[in-house]
Amino acid sequence: MTIFRRICKFTRFGRILSFSLGTALLLSSCSGLKTTPVEEPKEPVSIFTGKPGGIKLSELGSKKSSSGDGLPVNALLWRAALDIASFVPLDDVDTFGGSIVTEWHQPNDTPNQRLKLTMFVVGRELRSDAITVRAYIQNRLGPEWVDAGRDEALGRKLEDLVLTRARELRAAAAAETVN
Repeated sequence: MTIFRRICKFTRFGRILSFSLGTALLLSSCSGLKTTPVEEPKEPVSIFTGKPGGIKLSELGSKKSSSGDGLPVNALLWRAALDIASFVPLDDVDTFGGSIVTEWHQPNDTPNQRLKLTMFVVGRELRSDAITVRAYIQNRLGPEWVDAGRDEALGRKLEDLVLTRARELRAAAAAETVN
């Protein structure tokens, strides 16, 4: 046997020495690890679309987020547009981009025609030019659907409905703050 083994086997000093050497070996093997901090995205990412833009959830109620970095569209118009489009199944909703796209909808009263809506909330103020609605129409020709273009009159009517609903929401919010 070697001298080290004899010392380690028979004395208390040997047990302490072997424990210390083992610990030193373990710790020295860890010193070669390089840790890098996790990089956070440079700007918030939408939980709906996965695209960059918007605000962080942690900053939702802070003064920093309400100082101009908040929702890029008018919240009343956005909510009103969602209310008006609720009669048609939604296909794509982009909160930070301000767009709502519906699926094709076939009204019960017109079985040979179907409708698809795209709504764009483009401003932060409650104004008529802050909302754009496009109504696309398709007609049935045999077993296939054929594009008939856009229905401008229906688009304008829906824009008016969105504006009216937004004004109702604003009036309701003002009434709640008074009471």
